[in-house]
Amino acid sequence: MDVKTIAVIGAGTMGRGIAYAAVAGGFRTVLTDVSEGILAKAESYIRETLQGAKERGRWSGDVERAMAALTLTPRFEEAAAADLVIEAVPEDVKLKIETFGRLDKLARPETILATNTSSLGLSEMSAAIRRPGRFVGMHFFNPVPKMKLIELVHAAETSEDTLQTAEAVARQMGKETVRVKESPGFATSRINALIGNEAFRMLEEGIATAEDIDKAVKLGLNHPMGPFEMVDLVGLDVRLAILEYLHQTLGERFKPSRLQRELVAQGRLGRKTGRGVYEYEKK
Repeated sequence: MDVKTIAVIGAGTMGRGIAYAAVAGGFRTVLTDVSEGILAKAESYIRETLQGAKERGRWSGDVERAMAALTLTPRFEEAAAADLVIEAVPEDVKLKIETFGRLDKLARPETILATNTSSLGLSEMSAAIRRPGRFVGMHFFNPVPKMKLIELVHAAETSEDTLQTAEAVARQMGKETVRVKESPGFATSRINALIGNEAFRMLEEGIATAEDIDKAVKLGLNHPMGPFEMVDLVGLDVRLAILEYLHQTLGERFKPSRLQRELVAQGRLGRKTGRGVYEYEKK
């Protein structure tokens, strides 16, 4: 299938990043959200990120032409007309199922429906639609403009044509892909959750400071970010929800650390609240 128009449902951190990747890749793009305020922030973010990429020589397109190909709308129906629709609503399986149920009624039969979930099972979501062969996981990574990978997750009924189309879209966005069979946490979230949880346990036990654990992982294991820097970026509440799901589905090794639960209960959710493991100047 030749994808020319991409729609993104949800204009939060991930949704606006995916919309950026789409317009930068030359796709006509529709970004929808129930909040017009969030849409306005997403528009500013996409324009500024395109301009920054051009100034640094990382993107050679025209900012105004790219922005002209972007439609921001609170109207869900406009998104359903796209060739590929990527859901980027919060990690709530009931909300995602409701979203795909609505899309299935509005979208053309040949439209591919994709979820950006980082850990939730695809089968439960695909049960809400009549096109399981046209359903796929496209797990982007935060921050989308900088991260090169899209994890393509295929359920039992996902067709080869759907996977190949998703791979072609990713290449046009300048991304690399890996294929992962549907399983709790896929590949990256499963590994990352274990690393982050073990880092919290080390911090609880006083083995090292958060700064030294992050430094050890970056310089000793060549990770671009330490586990605490990563969880502050992703959001401690988001990571906790992933761990709770993995604990439920995969067992005790994913049981969330006491310290992470305490920080979330205190409202220390990371960069978005100004305080997580570290403290930040909140914008």
